[in-house]
Amino acid sequence: MTRETEQHMEFGVAGGGPPPVKDDGERPVADVWRPVFRSIVRALVCQDYRLIGEIDSVDPVSEETAAHIRGNVAAYGATLVELPDDTWNSSVAMWTGSDWDVLVDLWTAEEGRSDLCLSTRVHETYSGFRFAIYMVYVP
Repeated sequence: MTRETEQHMEFGVAGGGPPPVKDDGERPVADVWRPVFRSIVRALVCQDYRLIGEIDSVDPVSEETAAHIRGNVAAYGATLVELPDDTWNSSVAMWTGSDWDVLVDLWTAEEGRSDLCLSTRVHETYSGFRFAIYMVYVP
């Protein structure tokens, strides 16, 4: 077993690509997080804005935040779709010194890549990563 595989196994992401980078720059969203972001967006596409118990590593979304997300998506006036591979070309992660702030570009049936983005904080724990959804909005 290589050191990289050991690191991935340690964080519960075996075979998921290199670990996220901890530096001051904007980086692509880590490969190991992409399946979780796909699951989050799949829930949003189904209008499940609270994500209670849906995805083990994702914190439930408060009623207040879910209402804001619902309102922002409705006000945008387009239909969210699941993430295509192209989303990773423009989505970014930034190390804050304790966590990563991640902006994932969202896609719609009407436009393809939209102006909407998913804002999430990712926290590293001993057993893996925790995802906290902050908002879906147009920056």
